[in-house]
Amino acid sequence: MERSDQALRTPRAAGLVGIIFAVLIAAAIVLVRLAIPEESSGGSSTWIIDPSSRHAVQTALGLIPFAGIFFLWFMGAVRARIGEAEDQFLATVFMGSGLVFVATLFGAAAAAGSLLDTADPSGTGSVQLRSFGHHFTYSLLTTYSMRMAAVFTFSTSSIGHRLGVLPRWLSILGYLVALTLLLVTSSIPWSELVFPLWALVLSLYILVASFRPRPAPAPSS
Repeated sequence: MERSDQALRTPRAAGLVGIIFAVLIAAAIVLVRLAIPEESSGGSSTWIIDPSSRHAVQTALGLIPFAGIFFLWFMGAVRARIGEAEDQFLATVFMGSGLVFVATLFGAAAAAGSLLDTADPSGTGSVQLRSFGHHFTYSLLTTYSMRMAAVFTFSTSSIGHRLGVLPRWLSILGYLVALTLLLVTSSIPWSELVFPLWALVLSLYILVASFRPRPAPAPSS
């Protein structure tokens, strides 16, 4: 009975923490995108001297550590759901890409926080330093972090498809999201939002599926 209860709680936990992660990371991305418009990528750092933009970025940086924590819980709950049936190769890619995603996400947040702390709010500081910090932060976020998110999405969708845990449409959605993150996030603004959107859809599916009645075991002969 205890083992059955644990099997029931695991997908619900994965769904709940996945939803929280999706909301937090989406909010952080939206705040950063609104505070630092795309034209700032050319080296302009006028957002640093704008109090509202600085506050928005600081709020986003405050959300990212919690998003990373809930993402790790999400990974653990999903892996517990898979159990011993997991493929070792895909499971290794799943774990590795998820951990590197969190590491690069935290690295981008730390770089942005350092840029805010060291930049002169009056705008009289070193333009080269601000430009370096800006490009370093965006490279970590849109190039490296989102590439690892693409690998995580692909491996999760592949595991779910092979084990029959995910429906066909959700696996195909995961593959499309992975391709988007892998190929276009560094060139198309706002495209990184497809990752929290996929995580939200996956989490909602897991949560809803956990409330469905389990099929009765076949009678033994």
